[in-house]
Amino acid sequence: MKVVLLERVENLGSIGDVVGVKDGFARNFLLPRHKALRATSANLKVFEAQKDQIVARNAANKAAAEKAGSELDGTTYVIIRQAGDSGQLYGSVNARDVADAVAEAGAKVERNQIVLNTPIKTLGLHNITVRLHAEVSLTITVNVARSQDEADRQASGENIIASQFEEDRVAAEEAAADMLEGGAGEAMQNAPYEA
Repeated sequence: MKVVLLERVENLGSIGDVVGVKDGFARNFLLPRHKALRATSANLKVFEAQKDQIVARNAANKAAAEKAGSELDGTTYVIIRQAGDSGQLYGSVNARDVADAVAEAGAKVERNQIVLNTPIKTLGLHNITVRLHAEVSLTITVNVARSQDEADRQASGENIIASQFEEDRVAAEEAAADMLEGGAGEAMQNAPYEA
């Protein structure tokens, strides 16, 4: 199906381009969201008559997105989730969770503006792209942790999982040393061997 674009669409074209797309993409995405019109002679005449208004509206939307983006760009949001000892989450963090965390902080981002190719399934700091407009993208950081204390430690650059394994290793070595000093090791060494 041939359509004329009313706004810039990524990997497709910009305002006024006449492009060929699959029928389902046009019917289910472009046309209902007013991103394009069917490329009929009547619609092309309507587009040419309203082109200045469409370009001005797009410029206003882009300016509003840039203003909102300047406040959001580079910010960090904490999401608390339960996770196992290896750092694997019991579940995942998706675009809705990120949008809710941003909303709790007082900013406004829609779920469909969060570009998250796969859900987040591990603890740590994750950089996420937010597309506020077809021409305005920014990056936020999501800090996924088990507690606020852990989130603060991750934010300072500490690798929580590695430090947890190191703490467990040191504790095991201390316990083994205490057992040897207490005589548990000697008793086993001096015990008679019975077959």
